[in-house]
Amino acid sequence: MTTVDRAPHPRPGPARRDAPAVEVVDLRRRYGDFEAVRGISFEVRPGEVFALLGVNGAGKTSALEVLEGLARPDGGTVRLLGVDPYRERAAVRPHLGVLLQTSGLPGDLTVGETVTTWARTLTSPRPVGEALAQVDMAGRTDVRVRSLSGGERRRLDLALALLGRPRVLVLDEPTTGLDPESRRTVWSLVQEMVRGGTAVVLTTHHLEEAEELADRIAILRAGRIELEGSPAEIAATQPATIRFVLAPTAPPLPPLPGVRAVAPSPRVELHTWDLQPALTALLSWAAAEDVALTGLQARSASLEQAFLAVADGVSPAPDRTAPENRSA
Repeated sequence: MTTVDRAPHPRPGPARRDAPAVEVVDLRRRYGDFEAVRGISFEVRPGEVFALLGVNGAGKTSALEVLEGLARPDGGTVRLLGVDPYRERAAVRPHLGVLLQTSGLPGDLTVGETVTTWARTLTSPRPVGEALAQVDMAGRTDVRVRSLSGGERRRLDLALALLGRPRVLVLDEPTTGLDPESRRTVWSLVQEMVRGGTAVVLTTHHLEEAEELADRIAILRAGRIELEGSPAEIAATQPATIRFVLAPTAPPLPPLPGVRAVAPSPRVELHTWDLQPALTALLSWAAAEDVALTGLQARSASLEQAFLAVADGVSPAPDRTAPENRSA
């Protein structure tokens, strides 16, 4: 019989863009009898941003804790760079950057001391000055953490997450408490990391942030993934909306292509899967009948619309074959 030596501590493999950096298969997480994560699966490849969205309690943080190696899954498997992050946390840690919602950094240390101390725990950290300059904190090196504003603390947290040049970056609400300018600075930093091949897992309550950064999005509800795809694919699960106000004396609306009336006159709301033909027909009718469409708004389907539909427990893909409206 030939024996094969097996390394007791597997190490993350080399970065390959054709192999997932993050693999989650049928992940489950329980707290007693309550199942917070109910069999979710997804992959994230190098150079890709994957966003987990959902209302509070949807299971995002519970999933991230397993991903970060802080908790053991109650079912399914999680692999970071091919390695179990819970069993082999020491092997994964040098390649993993994490930005938590709250960091709890010691307030008595200065910014420079905090980054220097953190750098000592890493194998190949960035220079302290470079790390602080990257998040626009170079001028705050000698300031104690307790004296920083909320936005500055958030940027310091990000500097620590990026300090080890991670191959996998987990960002849990990365721009909480930041002003719009600082938020866009964070977006630029994340995009720079992605261009370098970092795989990013992101949670956020800012849907604009998800649209700006994410290649793919999963929307969770009650521990399950209800929708997954690119921002455009998810938005396309919802119809476009046309809103306007009709005068009480206006004639009834004619049948419009692909439209059903959601609200009667005088305030009319129409849903359609074919916005341009429907809007063209509506405007032609209004011109022919000399009808004013007061406050006319035409809105394409959006990520926000899909997110709210999932949060409300509505089917993520309304029936495209719904009958056309007969009148408002």
